[in-house]
Amino acid sequence: NVGALRGAMYCVFLCLCGSGLGELDTCSEVHKVFQVRQIGPNQVLPSSPRSGADLQVCTSKSSTCCTKKMEEKYQVAARRDVQNLLQIYSSRLKLLLSRYVAAFQETFEVLMRQAENHTNVVLQVSYQKIADPAADSVRELFTDVGLFLLGSELNVDEFVQRFFDALLPLVYNHYISPGVGDTSPGYAECVRSLNRVIKPFGTVPDLFADQIAASGVSGKLLLQALHLGIEVINTTDHLQLSRECRRALLKMQYCPHCQGITHSKPCMGYCLNVMRGCLASMAEIDAHWREFVRSLEGLSARMHGAQDLEQVLLGAHTMLHDAIGHAQKNGPRLSAQVQKLCSTSIRRPAQSVSIQDANSRVSIPLKALNRRSDDSLSVMRKDFLKTLRTFSTFYGGLADQLCLQGLSSGDGVPCWNGTNIVKSYTRRVVGNGIRAQSANPEVKVKGEDPVINQIIDKLKHINQLLQGKTIPKLGSLDQIETGSGDSEGHYSGDCDDEDGCAGSGGGEVNRKVSKSK
Repeated sequence: NVGALRGAMYCVFLCLCGSGLGELDTCSEVHKVFQVRQIGPNQVLPSSPRSGADLQVCTSKSSTCCTKKMEEKYQVAARRDVQNLLQIYSSRLKLLLSRYVAAFQETFEVLMRQAENHTNVVLQVSYQKIADPAADSVRELFTDVGLFLLGSELNVDEFVQRFFDALLPLVYNHYISPGVGDTSPGYAECVRSLNRVIKPFGTVPDLFADQIAASGVSGKLLLQALHLGIEVINTTDHLQLSRECRRALLKMQYCPHCQGITHSKPCMGYCLNVMRGCLASMAEIDAHWREFVRSLEGLSARMHGAQDLEQVLLGAHTMLHDAIGHAQKNGPRLSAQVQKLCSTSIRRPAQSVSIQDANSRVSIPLKALNRRSDDSLSVMRKDFLKTLRTFSTFYGGLADQLCLQGLSSGDGVPCWNGTNIVKSYTRRVVGNGIRAQSANPEVKVKGEDPVINQIIDKLKHINQLLQGKTIPKLGSLDQIETGSGDSEGHYSGDCDDEDGCAGSGGGEVNRKVSKSK
């Protein structure tokens, strides 16, 4: 029957691997595994079983195939094995975030070019006389919008008003008071300076600036959140493990080798206790990471209308059309104001000009301007969030997944319990998180990790911003600090001479985004 078969398999396994209770005859298999896995130099290997009196973790009452140097090498290998497995397991999430950061940035840049082209098309069709002279100002406007989106500290009100400052002399000279011809530099500068005084374009510049600020802040915040997500993963990928954790990993993964047992794996319950103890601080990220995913979904849901960056940018040409139309409609009043305020400037008489397009409000066939639905930011956000949602429990089940991914043995298979090869692990299995570790029989966890606490604080802050709780009405963002993510030097837990935990602590980047200062 099945029970008898399992019992027979267990006996065979003990015979092949050794139970750790008898004397070892040879260390040849231990030598072979040590060399194949490139754990250390051959010089540290004993020629035959020896006394293990000098061992600190892999202690045994009987003879052993380990030396103190081997034990040190095994500890380094155990730590490396777990960190490699952690990085492999997190690589899909990190790739997802990195890929979409690049995709969103590329889409922003494409939108800038499209918006610039659309605006130039409107000028060519409806206001041909100023299309070429205004091209540089249009390019500068959308360059500034792009820089703003990608993190530059630019004042949105200022660069929008600067665009309309440059536009006013062109509109005035060709469509408000066209019969007097070109203006002198002094007169043109005077007219330019009046834009913010006489408001020739009505409320359009202010409305446009507000929409860029609102939608731009949402776009910037999305990128900043993804960068922070990558930083969280990089930090936890390279987090230094505590001394107690490293010793527990050594005991779990390589101490059986010292007894000649090279093909066993730890029992599932044993592995869970060790990994839940080692990663207790990481489990504390779980609630904040879940909220991070929910908050990104909330931000995405709000990115419509005035907060839809794509809609705002691809609608810029309509606002420009409306602004020039408003100036034309109020032409006589504007002309009188300009003549009054700039009357001392010198203007050269000109030949009569056709003003056929002065009041033209051509209905522009913008089929070529329609955006491709499959490339839209909205579709991209939905695709991204659909995949990210599958990683919402990433940190809550991290220890369990590492055991399932290959650290532990399967059900019903003889396994290592830290002392011997047994049928099953009988000690209590604790839960995840710092509080649950007080009863952990395998790893002593002293308390919270300062590096993890810093990451949690950053997640709390970005979550507040994503939820719109700390974004002022005008769209300025509180300061968000995000590290470079190069976190191999971060330290978690106790530090002693064998830790080598002097960290580089990758440089930090402070970003502050504002519509107006």
